[in-house]
Amino acid sequence: MLYPFVFKPILKNVIWGGSAICPFKGISPVQEGVGESWELSHVDDNFSVVDNGPLEGKTLDELIRTYGEQLVGRSVLDRFGPTFPLLIKFIDARDDLSIQVHPDDVLARQRHDSFGKTEMWYVIHAEEGAALFSGFSQPIDAEEYVRRVKENTIMDVLQRYEVKAGDVFFLPAGRVHAIGAGCFIAEIQQTSNITYRIYDYNRRDAQGNERELHTELAKDAIDYTLYPDYRTHYKAATNATVPLAACPYFTTNLLDLDSQMQRDLAGLDSFVVYICMEGQATLTDDKGNTLHLRQGQTALIPADTKKVTIAPSPRVKCMETFVEVK
Repeated sequence: MLYPFVFKPILKNVIWGGSAICPFKGISPVQEGVGESWELSHVDDNFSVVDNGPLEGKTLDELIRTYGEQLVGRSVLDRFGPTFPLLIKFIDARDDLSIQVHPDDVLARQRHDSFGKTEMWYVIHAEEGAALFSGFSQPIDAEEYVRRVKENTIMDVLQRYEVKAGDVFFLPAGRVHAIGAGCFIAEIQQTSNITYRIYDYNRRDAQGNERELHTELAKDAIDYTLYPDYRTHYKAATNATVPLAACPYFTTNLLDLDSQMQRDLAGLDSFVVYICMEGQATLTDDKGNTLHLRQGQTALIPADTKKVTIAPSPRVKCMETFVEVK
C-alpha cells in the first residue's frame, strides 16, 4: 500500500550558493555554498530517494517502475511515460545567477531528446533590494538580442522586479529570466536540465575563463513577445485554496492554513505534491497513513489517494501542485 512520501534532499554546491538552505530545512551542520536543494527529482543521475516508511531507500525511479499509475496516475503515465514530470527545488542565491532561457518541448525534443522547461517561482524570502528578472522591458527581435549580447547591453532590455516574500512568477519555456542575489525561492519546473545561458556578467572562474554562452541556441528558443507585466498577481487568503498557476505541465495552489482542511483528490488522476515553506502540519490520507510535514520538506501523495486531511500545528504555508487532466 502506497503512502505519503518524503525524500532525502539532493544538495547542490554551486559558486553562487549561500548558507540559508540547511537552516531552512533543519540540516546540521550548516553547509556553505549550497545553492539548490532538489526535493523531488527524476533527472538522470539525480533520482530522489525515499526517506520514510516501508519503502525507505527506494528511488523515485523504482517507485514509478513498480507502481506506475498507482503512484502518478493513468493520465500522467500516458502523457509522460515512466518519467516523473516535475522537478521541485529550493534555491538560495547569494550572488546573481546568469541570464537564462529554456527551450519548449518541441525544440528540446529536437535538440536534446528531452522535455522542455516551463517553471514557476515562489519567493520565500528576499533581502532588501533583492530582484528577479523576467521578460523584456521593451520590444526587441532576434537580431537585436544577438547584438546586445555581444555589446554587453542585454541587461538594458530585461524587466527587473524587486521582490518580497510571497511574490510569484510563472515562467513559460522561452521566457528570458534570472534569479538575483538575496533571493530564496521555491521552484516547480518540468523535469528537464536544459538551460541556455545568455549572459553571465562577464564573470570569470578560478582559472580566469568566462563561462560558455549559448547565444545561437537561445536565439531560437526565446519568446520575444512583450507583455505589460510578468509577475503573477493573486489575492492571499487564509484557510482557502488560492490558485497560483495553471498550465499543461502543472497546476499550483497556495494553502495558508491555521485550521484543518480536507482536500478531495479522487477526481485528479494525478499525484499531488505539497511543498512546505513555513510552519508544520500533519497529513492524513484516506488509507489511515499519516505524515508530519515541516518547513523545508516536500511530500509526494500517490495518485491512488482519494483524500488528504491537512492539520496545521499551529500554522502551515505550502504549495500544492499536480498535473491536471485536460
